[in-house]
Amino acid sequence: MLDSFDQKKAQILAEIATTNEANPDLSPKGTIDELCLPIMNSINSHRDMITTSSCSGRVSVFLEGDKKGSSKIGAKGVGGHWLFVTHDKKQVPHWWKNIDFENHVENSNFKPSRFVLFKFEPLILHVKCRDLTTSQKLYQTAMSCGFRESGIGVNNIVGIRISIKLDIPIGYLNEEGKCVLLVNENYLEFIDNQAINRFNENEFKLNLLHRKISDIMFAGQELTTEETKNERRDRKRREGLAKKEALMKEREKKLGMVKDAEAEHS
Repeated sequence: MLDSFDQKKAQILAEIATTNEANPDLSPKGTIDELCLPIMNSINSHRDMITTSSCSGRVSVFLEGDKKGSSKIGAKGVGGHWLFVTHDKKQVPHWWKNIDFENHVENSNFKPSRFVLFKFEPLILHVKCRDLTTSQKLYQTAMSCGFRESGIGVNNIVGIRISIKLDIPIGYLNEEGKCVLLVNENYLEFIDNQAINRFNENEFKLNLLHRKISDIMFAGQELTTEETKNERRDRKRREGLAKKEALMKEREKKLGMVKDAEAEHS
């Protein structure tokens, strides 16, 4: 009989095997990014690891939702949506040519509440590990490759992240419901190039991580690099918070069982 980890892994592998354009998964894109497939196949071939979510990196142009009068950039709101999104760097140049933007006209009453944001979001992988030893080893491997935003969460899930993102306001939604550009095409070309550079760095780091995982997680090699004091402090803090959250959930579960038992005897 399979244990809980093996059952979860079998379920995820079955879902991955049947995911395609005709049968999309629950992600916004609906299918797995091709750039992620090699590293996912390697991770998932390890008996103690399974990927639970992934994104190879993307550029998006996002219109914020209605924030009920707040002008805070990045705040959540109703009705936000993508104007453009791609995981392919070849589709980045001149993306704005296919969007009906208006040019900004100086206005003393200019008080936009819904901004148009140009974003580059790098690789992110979530990997569920069988035990803490495996998750710590994967975490250290990711950190040694420069994925400094990585961490270990509840149930030994390792989030692998890197901080090379862009998040730039380039326009806003006017009172007539039109998207208005705050920048000219020269600036748009500039940030396109910045995004493409990040795509290239992102792919380099992804390939480096893939090689390191193959070397360390499978061949049993140990890392030669050590965490800095700050990195160790941050990791310990994240692990402590994750353990605290897990304990709280366990207490809530036990409390619920006690209440159920009391209700049965009342």
